[in-house]
Amino acid sequence: MAVSEKALRSAIEGLVDYGVAAGMVDAADRRWAYNAVLAAAGAAGPGPREAWETACTGGATFDLEAALGVIAEAAVAAGTVEDSANGRDRAAMAVMGALMPRPSEVAAGFAYRHGAEGATSATDWFYRLCCDASYVRRAAIAKNVAWTTPTRWGDLEITINLSKPEKDPRDIAAAGSAPAGGEAYPACQLCMTNEGYPGRGAAAAGGPHPARQNLRIVPIELGGEGWGLQYSPYAYFDEHCIAMSSAHRPMHVDRENMGRLLDFVDYLPQYFVGSNADLPIVGGSILSHDHFQGGRHTFPMMRAAVSETFEVPGFADVSGEVLAWPMSVLRLRARNREAVLDASAHVLDVWRGWSDEAAGVAAHDADGTPHNTITPVARLEDGVYTMYLALRCNVVSDEHPLGVFHPHAGLHHIKKENIGLIEVMGLAILPPRLVGELAAVRGHLLGVGAGALEDGSLAQALEGDPLAAAHAAWALEVAKRHPHLTEEEAEGVLRDEVGLVFSQVLEDAGVFKWDDTGRAALHRFLAAL
Repeated sequence: MAVSEKALRSAIEGLVDYGVAAGMVDAADRRWAYNAVLAAAGAAGPGPREAWETACTGGATFDLEAALGVIAEAAVAAGTVEDSANGRDRAAMAVMGALMPRPSEVAAGFAYRHGAEGATSATDWFYRLCCDASYVRRAAIAKNVAWTTPTRWGDLEITINLSKPEKDPRDIAAAGSAPAGGEAYPACQLCMTNEGYPGRGAAAAGGPHPARQNLRIVPIELGGEGWGLQYSPYAYFDEHCIAMSSAHRPMHVDRENMGRLLDFVDYLPQYFVGSNADLPIVGGSILSHDHFQGGRHTFPMMRAAVSETFEVPGFADVSGEVLAWPMSVLRLRARNREAVLDASAHVLDVWRGWSDEAAGVAAHDADGTPHNTITPVARLEDGVYTMYLALRCNVVSDEHPLGVFHPHAGLHHIKKENIGLIEVMGLAILPPRLVGELAAVRGHLLGVGAGALEDGSLAQALEGDPLAAAHAAWALEVAKRHPHLTEEEAEGVLRDEVGLVFSQVLEDAGVFKWDDTGRAALHRFLAAL
């Protein structure tokens, strides 16, 4: 689509004024910034209006996404990027990167605010900058569908993730012609070498990689090492941040990294921070790079009631609590940081070697392959160091080939993926396919006549619909529980039913079940501490 000179000029002028208002660009640099945006788009004109050069108009009603869309179209027309979603995104991020302060300036601004005004002031400033620079994709995040569902475990948070862009068919086609081989650079999307990276298209060697010109990483020190702090582009909760090692090395959960979690909350006490487990099935989606996730959010797990207390022998200063939570979570607390760290490391060491045939837990295979690990989460709560330790085991069986302590097959129509750090804490991240599928289920539940459940016509309708078929058995149970479902009730009922499935997902992932057998197994483990 051709872009008129008037539209391109207006978009660039508005973008530069937006950058000035957001503090990314100094007003004295407006002409330079205009030309920098032109260059990033691969255009040589048009120039700005004379009236604009002499008066900064602000940008209170400025539509950032619309302006970036116009400039990206101009980049496509100029041949700067290919005509695809990936190409347009790379053009837009190149433009925002041209307006961003350099990494050293951002690091200095963060350090100054942290020292002079406190940790919260520093993160407030940095987070706002990342949002204003469109690194945190606020417009995309707003597309997510979210609600809470009351369950026996408290209110669980449910999100259908619609923020990440769908794959463009043109990018998929281009990927088929991409040259093979070559060492990937950056090695992964968490490497600090992503800062400023221009990205690449699907046809490039190594395949597509997102543009990161507008990424800024603040250096922090954890465990005596240089780490980086950034925000997640597609945040799942308030101020969703990532801390990553400067070295591209595998995830590991041990005393060293639990110490780094406590370093993190010492430095940013307003945030929680946690690590995914470090084994397949029970770990997160990226196990190849040592990293944590944190932010300013109180998760359902953190609000869970205490089921019982226990002592960790040798750690008199540490209080131990079993949370009333579907997964098996121990909470350790003390004002003494080292006591909490030592006690947490002790629990991990015992759990690594723990086997209990009655509970289905095996520490390792005959060849030594380990199965037990922990998902640890740290917080500072009113000056008390708090460590949440979710016990994880990735054993498989003939009945559950994807994992015994993993969503079982009957729940895969809602959730099949790994249960990682965020979901352990009670926030479901569900796949975008559910929007269309649940709409189809809703239509069938509302569209059936009297007797459709009993005579099998509802089952036939569900099973014959490609969108609803995977949900048929569940939908029939929903229909039994809500035989007189109305149009007004349907959306809320289906959302609550999905939330209850997520509750069962977490129960499946829990190692020690909430029955007599499971409680007895838990007590055997606690006694071994």
